[in-house]
Amino acid sequence: MRRRRLLAVSVAAVLVAVSAFCFLSLRQRKLVVYDADTGQVYGSWPVEDGTRFTVEFIHSVNKSPVKDEFETRGRDILAVRTIYSSFGAGVQTELRDGEKLEYDENGNMVVSGFDLKFERLNFIVGTVYDHVLAIGDDIVSLTELCGKNSAVVFEVR
Repeated sequence: MRRRRLLAVSVAAVLVAVSAFCFLSLRQRKLVVYDADTGQVYGSWPVEDGTRFTVEFIHSVNKSPVKDEFETRGRDILAVRTIYSSFGAGVQTELRDGEKLEYDENGNMVVSGFDLKFERLNFIVGTVYDHVLAIGDDIVSLTELCGKNSAVVFEVR
């Protein structure tokens, strides 16, 4: 009788531990990059609230670098700031309410104060210039990961 009780307690403890592990594993959110047409996942990175990542590229019209910085919050992606070195077609030239323009140590324009929240971000990977994802310690060429001219989606799952 004592052995049965000990066995039952042991089995219950294992079940609780496995359930907790599964629950925590399922709750782990990831930033997922996938093909917009097929849904094929190209890569994923663990995120939590406040995880920041950037997508940097050379603007196709004014030929200068642009860096967009985002932050994860829940399953949303918030626009934090955009950094660029020169005005030109396709880059922001006017500030909206709440936005501010500053200059960094290199003289680049830094626009912040956005009130933009996305469930997903859509990008088309450059055909001439690469899009580069930086998240945590990873720096990822989207051209190498997904291919030129790929329509990709960034989403927190």
